[in-house]
Amino acid sequence: MSKTVEVNNRTYHWPQEPLVVICCDGSEPAYMEVAMAQGLMPNLKAIIAKGENRRGLSAMPSFTNPNNLSIVTGRPPAVHGISGNYLIDPATGQETMMNDPKWLRAPTIFAAFQKAGAKVCVVTAKDKLRLLLGNGLAFDGSAVCFSSEKADKATLKDNGIENVTTFVGKSVPDVYSADLSEFVFAAGVKLLSRDRPDLMYLSTTDYVQHKYAPGSAGANSFYAMMDGYLGELDRLGAAIVLVADHGMKDKHTADGKPDVLYLQDALDKAYGAGKTKVILPITDPYVVHHGALGSFATVYLYGPSPAEVSEAILAMDGIDKVFTKAEGCATFELPPDRVGDLIVISGGKQHSKVLGTSQSKHDLSGLDAPLRSHGGLSEQEIPFITNRRMTNAPAQLRNFDAFFIGCNHLAPEL
Repeated sequence: MSKTVEVNNRTYHWPQEPLVVICCDGSEPAYMEVAMAQGLMPNLKAIIAKGENRRGLSAMPSFTNPNNLSIVTGRPPAVHGISGNYLIDPATGQETMMNDPKWLRAPTIFAAFQKAGAKVCVVTAKDKLRLLLGNGLAFDGSAVCFSSEKADKATLKDNGIENVTTFVGKSVPDVYSADLSEFVFAAGVKLLSRDRPDLMYLSTTDYVQHKYAPGSAGANSFYAMMDGYLGELDRLGAAIVLVADHGMKDKHTADGKPDVLYLQDALDKAYGAGKTKVILPITDPYVVHHGALGSFATVYLYGPSPAEVSEAILAMDGIDKVFTKAEGCATFELPPDRVGDLIVISGGKQHSKVLGTSQSKHDLSGLDAPLRSHGGLSEQEIPFITNRRMTNAPAQLRNFDAFFIGCNHLAPEL
């Protein structure tokens, strides 16, 4: 009988070969489908031929932090506690980022496997995720966890590795570049070849996806680059599970301007200042490419009734759904203490509507291309690709099933 590890009420079988899970940030399924159709991803095409190309759903909201943590804990936000990138701290009432491991309520798969004797490697593009993904790891020679963004700052004590740029053969990339993700892939290939870890997680950034639509020159260049590294990982004998944290859609009008509903301005006009508070969980330290505009918001109420405000928001153009806290948390498996009194999802017929707070609080000067963003239901569909056939896998796949499928439901390579 194979060795097993229990994590968050799921049983994982010990992988018989290195298992590499890739989270390609913002990768709407069309990106790879179009690139393959244009002959730009021959390695991915070969991987799918011997494996699987299916669809899955992300956790909600379809943002980076909740989905990366769902993938690495194997559970939705109601279990791990990361409800977005940003929230009102229920203990202090202050708005804050959710980058600190103190917000995490469940152990990661990496920490559990390391305690059982596994070797693990985690490489993420942005440093905002590194502490969360590496929570619970002991850097004793059996774990590596660092970001492309701060690769030159990595130490044996804090990251399990040093001299990363020399090891990878690349300098630290600009945080707003495709190179940030390429560094992740290049590091993954080097680590897989050197360390043969039991588990590896590679998490990219969605800079390219925010900027370029599927089939565009910028997108095609990125996926052609990615394909080369996928081929190397496959040739090194890894079992590969490729998913995304969320999809991406155009969020602009025909003239290229962001299609925004400034929800706080609208609610202030209807109910007066200070009666409501709109929180945008997409908010993070890297807002240049999306202006903190996404299709998911929570609203805190200070007087007006949920029913009244819900009805008013539903009447606004581009609103898909409004849930009470109880309804929304039950529907999307969210932690009730970390969302507002209402959950609002936008999109509209063209899936283009995004939510802002007050117009004066959004700096859109950094947008040098028509806005593309995420957060809503229309960005929930993600690719679920493996280089091995699945056996007895569930019909409905979630991105946070990636390690579970990789450990339990992949047939041996033929």
